[in-house]
Amino acid sequence: MTVREPNLRSHPYRGLSVQHVDIPLDDASLTEYLMGREVYRRTDFLALRNGEDTCLVAVGKTSTEPLFSPVTSVEVLAGPDACRYVLAPASDVGNATALAAVATAHREPGIIAHVIEGMFSHVNFILEPAPITIHVMEVVPPEPPKLLEQAKQAVLFDEDMPPVRLELDAIEVTDLVDGVEAGRPLLLPCRGAGTDLGREVAYLDTRPAERLDWTMVGCDRSSQFHEHFYGDMPPVVGMCPLRRLPDDGSGPLTLAKCCMIERGVDLRDGVA
Repeated sequence: MTVREPNLRSHPYRGLSVQHVDIPLDDASLTEYLMGREVYRRTDFLALRNGEDTCLVAVGKTSTEPLFSPVTSVEVLAGPDACRYVLAPASDVGNATALAAVATAHREPGIIAHVIEGMFSHVNFILEPAPITIHVMEVVPPEPPKLLEQAKQAVLFDEDMPPVRLELDAIEVTDLVDGVEAGRPLLLPCRGAGTDLGREVAYLDTRPAERLDWTMVGCDRSSQFHEHFYGDMPPVVGMCPLRRLPDDGSGPLTLAKCCMIERGVDLRDGVA
């Protein structure tokens, strides 16, 4: 039998069979209808529809070896009062995050299951969607934040991850420089961080020929570059996302980037 748990879905989605029936969609009628009935060996779930009503059922089989096997167990995961059929032709139903997004957009009191017809008329379901929230910590500008956009692409491409909700935790350059003395020139790491700050701005990646009496907005790598270029260190306003995270892993799940990590991924408590 299926263990009911949040974010349950058919993975891969071919494990769900959609069938139109003319029986009542109550537990007793569904059990009587399905017990002993043949199902395809890859079918673990059925979305049974009677008119506009839909229910979601998990089934067990005698074997997964032959092409078809009789049903030996029936578990109604959501009856018609707790299940909705949703048309979402732009959504990839093989992707858990996409499923959860559709379910969230169609949330109703008492509805725990959404059977979703998505791209290419493929159908899948999600039961009790509970996306995992991941904070994406990124310096802005540029807009949109690059790391957030990359994370969105990766999440929507992956078919094995649970549903994810990405939330931007922005580090605003304008906020970082609020405490810098008025009129003092600023040195930003690169032109990608350029913004109208109401004062003279230079960019470290262009290696300005003249060393001004500036305040640098940057990180440890920026400091290394500056010392190499000019042989000294200016006043620095730190912008490294990792410096803003608690060392004991007590913060939220966070995705960040660090210029000191040139290749690969560094995993620590709650942080990638």
